[in-house]
Amino acid sequence: MPDGGKRLTAAQVADEFSRTAKVLVRHFNERLGEHGVSTPRSRLVVEVARSQPVRLTELALAVGIAQGTASTLVDALVRDGLLERQASTDDRRSVLLRVTAQGAALAQDWTAGYELAAEELFRPLTSEQLSTLVDILRVLGADEPSGPAADGRG
Repeated sequence: MPDGGKRLTAAQVADEFSRTAKVLVRHFNERLGEHGVSTPRSRLVVEVARSQPVRLTELALAVGIAQGTASTLVDALVRDGLLERQASTDDRRSVLLRVTAQGAALAQDWTAGYELAAEELFRPLTSEQLSTLVDILRVLGADEPSGPAADGRG
């Protein structure tokens, strides 16, 4: 057992989890930064590419951010020519989001960067350790709604 055989407290585990989460986020941000994009922007474009057409509320839920934050990011992505808005044929009040050709190409590039970063981060773990980690994370996240982002890119 770590710490000279002493039982770890839940707070110690939470601290280690938090520290590790920061390392993961920093690594993903660095890798995606090499592609000229922030993690939140890439997550939105990739999710729209995967789920399109998608409503803003569904997109925000899928990537786990507030609707207002998603709206601000989508506005910028539309201005940058990566996403486009379309009126819904089912409900004139509803707007659907789609990726542009440029957004689709970048989504593929960013996904490759994300996958490379994940491979680098988890390379030290064996297949068995990865499987155990996923099982643990699923237990801890069981209260969260599952959705399209559940594969780790959301």
